Order: sequence, then C-alpha cells, then structure tokens
Amino acid sequence: MTAPRPEPAAPPLLDTEVLRSFVAIAESGSFTRAAKQVFRTPSALSMQIKRLEETLGHPLFVREARQVRLTPEGETLLGYGRRLLKLNQEAVSRFLAPSVEGTVRVGTPDDVGTRILPQVLSRFARSHPAVQVEVLAGRSGELVRRMAEERLDMVLITEGNDDLAPGLGEVVHTEPLVWAGREGGVAARRSPLPLSVANAGCAWRAMALAALDRAGIGYRLAYSSEHCAGQEAAMIADLAVAAFPRSLVRPPLRILGAESGLPALGDYRVALVRGEAPSPAAEALAGQITQAFRERR
Repeated sequence: MTAPRPEPAAPPLLDTEVLRSFVAIAESGSFTRAAKQVFRTPSALSMQIKRLEETLGHPLFVREARQVRLTPEGETLLGYGRRLLKLNQEAVSRFLAPSVEGTVRVGTPDDVGTRILPQVLSRFARSHPAVQVEVLAGRSGELVRRMAEERLDMVLITEGNDDLAPGLGEVVHTEPLVWAGREGGVAARRSPLPLSVANAGCAWRAMALAALDRAGIGYRLAYSSEHCAGQEAAMIADLAVAAFPRSLVRPPLRILGAESGLPALGDYRVALVRGEAPSPAAEALAGQITQAFRERR
C-alpha cells in the first residue's frame, strides 16, 4: 500500500502592512521619508523589507548613498502591491462605508476631469454606492468662488494663476509644464510665435506668457479653447504651439526642447481645496482623489 502523497506547501501570503511599507519606500525613494508616512522607524522598515526579500527570493531595492531605487523585481511587485492595497481598501470600505450617504459636489479643471476623475469616480461608486457625486468642470478661479458660495464641496485647481493665492489647498500633484508642437511641424519657427492657449485665468497660459515676456520672444494668440482637446487640435494641425503638461504630450505631438529656443516653464501644481466642515462622504472622496494622484507618481 502506497503512502498518500503529501499536500504541496501553500505559498506564503503577503502581509498588508509590509506591502504598505514597501509601496511607501518605492514612492518616496527613501526609508526615512517612508518611515514618517507609515509611523515606523527606518530600522523597522529595513527589517520588514529584508524579510519580504527573503520570502520572495529576490532583492527589491538597490540601496544608494542618498536614495533607494527599485530592482526589476521590485518594479513588478510595486504594481501588484498597489493593486492589493487598493483591493483591501475597497473590501473594507464595502462593509464599513454603506452608512455614508449623501451628495458630494466637485469642481475640476478640464484636464484633471478627463485624466484622473473617471477612474476615481468608478472606484468610489463601488466603495460608496449610497453617495451621489456631481462634477462641474470650469476654470480654477470660478470654481473657488463657487465653493466660497457653498455651491461646491471641494475643488481641484491648477496653481500658478495670478488670481489665486499659492497654498490655497493641499498640493496633490506636481508636473513639469513643457512646450509642445506637431512632430515635424513648423509652428515653433514662426515669428511671432503662434500660441494655443486657454482663456484668461488658466495657470498654463499665465506661465507661458510670463516666460515668453521674460525671454523677449514675440507671440500671438492664434487659438483659444477652454478644453485640452481644442488646444491639442491646434497643435496637431500645426497651427500653434502650446504649454502643456509633460504627461499629455503624445504622438503626433512632441516636446519642444532647448533647440527650439523657447524658455523653460517650470512646474505647475494641482491642489485640492476642501470646503469648511466637509461631510464624511466628501472626506472619503477627497481621500480617494489624493490616493489616485499618489499612484500616478
């Protein structure tokens, strides 16, 4: 009589707290900065990562003098880690959040509304099915005024406008603003320089015009549109160039580098401004918006 075959050993499970530490280190590039985020000491994080590397059988970080960076295996785990933490949050919220209900009114600029909010609202609808979200797209200054009138619960704004004070809200995203134009196009070589811009009050417009004025470069406003798609269309048609977030520049557009003779623009910021005494529903949505921007870094 043959002995029964032993059951194969179950693979080890990944601890959520260890994954949270791993993701914090990967996103901040530092054990010290990550330790402050997860309320542990750097040595405790180092031990967690050492055990995680032993469990998986691969090094996850390359430790350098002033920062740490991910190994190829670490980059793979980062994707899994973010998804596992997101699923964990959704699972817990599904049981703890049904009592949260009501309506949350959100204001957003066009570019943020089309890039970030769709995935946030989809996730929020799953975790908070009793909450209704109303979204209004518009210019940052107008959105802030509407919130002051208690017509909005929170707004996302682009900072850099002359009519908005820096530090108005929590900065959730920082990104370089670059010059962009049609690949192989000639708009960047025209004089005066033809620009595709949004209407007055847009941070990108203000930064572009200020940079050109400082550099003494002549320009004309060749195309104006409230929407990113409209500005992009003018560039694709090679009618103009524009100041655009680096992440939005995709073929057939290209970034116009130093060879174009155009001045550097610097970074622009997206800030989340919350109304006074936000409701539990508004707080929950604000947390998910902040998390969505963090995951894009």
